[in-house]
Amino acid sequence: MSDTTFADLGRILVIIPTFNELESLPVIIGRVRSSVPEAFILVADDNSPDGTGKLADEIAAADDHVKVMHRLGKEGLGAAYLAGFAWALEHGYDVVVEMDADGSHQVSDLLTLMNAMNDSDADLVIGSRWISGGAVQNWARRREWLSRSANVYARLLLGSKVKDMTAGFRIYRTAKLIKIDLASVKSEGYCFQIEMTKRMAQIDGNIMEVPITFVERKYGVSKMSKKIVFEAIYRVTAWGLSAKLRRKRG
Repeated sequence: MSDTTFADLGRILVIIPTFNELESLPVIIGRVRSSVPEAFILVADDNSPDGTGKLADEIAAADDHVKVMHRLGKEGLGAAYLAGFAWALEHGYDVVVEMDADGSHQVSDLLTLMNAMNDSDADLVIGSRWISGGAVQNWARRREWLSRSANVYARLLLGSKVKDMTAGFRIYRTAKLIKIDLASVKSEGYCFQIEMTKRMAQIDGNIMEVPITFVERKYGVSKMSKKIVFEAIYRVTAWGLSAKLRRKRG
């Protein structure tokens, strides 16, 4: 059990989207509950055919800090997080954490992110792979190149200083999150993280990056696909061109 407490952050919710994460889910929940016992966990399951949702229900029945949201089907990462944000706001949480179910996000880094928010006025703390001290483990060179290139492309087109805009390990203060028009967020895949970073900057949110080590999943199968990559390219390009036209007209 961790001796670290985060009372100053208020009520904490860790949102863990799942789709076929039967092997990894109990491991991740156990690690989070042990390290940050005051945090609540919301498992947002997309009707996993492998029984992940049923297992989540069994864990929740034995632990009142674990909640489960059953969704109708696989609607994308963005939709799962938006549903989780709405649930967090409805139930009065002060900070929400995005965390993968597959073990790629380390609980030691979760403590780093939470300490960073606890010790600052940041509205969004991003666990970054691409700043000094950040790293990835067990990635093929092609995948690392793709991620680095995507982030450079997004940063240049959107005029952002954030080095890891696609990072999925992050914490939001709900007091600032609620100022974003979440109903108009349409990104489905990892582009969701880019869009949320962009929107947080647009409302003058204080964004901080802290280094993490991203470890390739030990369980299950990656959800990355060509559709997710193309969505990011299309949306980022459209946003960038739109901003350029607005500057010319202004």
